Amino acid sequence: MKVIQVPMKEELLRRLSREAKARQLTRAALMREACQHYLEKLREHELDRQYVEGYKHQPETAVVGKSGERLAATVWPHEDW
Repeated sequence: MKVIQVPMKEELLRRLSREAKARQLTRAALMREACQHYLEKLREHELDRQYVEGYKHQPETAVVGKSGERLAATVWPHEDW
């Protein structure tokens, strides 16, 4: 693992310290978790953007939309809990 230095405002550092203590984590662990969460959200947003762009370039036809709607409403035997 590589050690880095990150300058930050004192108020942010205090808030991080309080949250880390409340969650029984080190500040470093909390910061790693926060960075990981941030990167995952960026990836989700990028996938959503690609999804929207795909449908802009090739819109769904009414027939496909209705078929998908019926299929989504179908309860398969193994799904009936």
